[in-house]
Amino acid sequence: MAIGLNVTEPEGTCSDEDCPFHGNLSVRGQVLEGEVASTDMEKTVVVEREYDVFVPKYDRYMKRRSRVPAHAPECFDISVGDTVSIAETRPLSKTKSHVVVEVTDGGDA
Repeated sequence: MAIGLNVTEPEGTCSDEDCPFHGNLSVRGQVLEGEVASTDMEKTVVVEREYDVFVPKYDRYMKRRSRVPAHAPECFDISVGDTVSIAETRPLSKTKSHVVVEVTDGGDA
């Protein structure tokens, strides 16, 4: 089933209700890309994004980082260090409002 994004659909099937490909979860809003920092929770990964912020006082850039918890459907095999794309969804829990839609790179493995 197409989810309206230009991403490759994972192979196989899963029984996850909150999978945008095999369940009935709709995606909307922004699509972000980042590196998986943690897979310690069940069905959840933490995606870390680094970006630069300009500081006018010193006329330089400063590195900032944000960590976004995202739902990891069963049909993806995700490990720490992978580069993933996550899409915004309805709130899935207190902190999760994103879902992994594509694993683009396998990291340093």
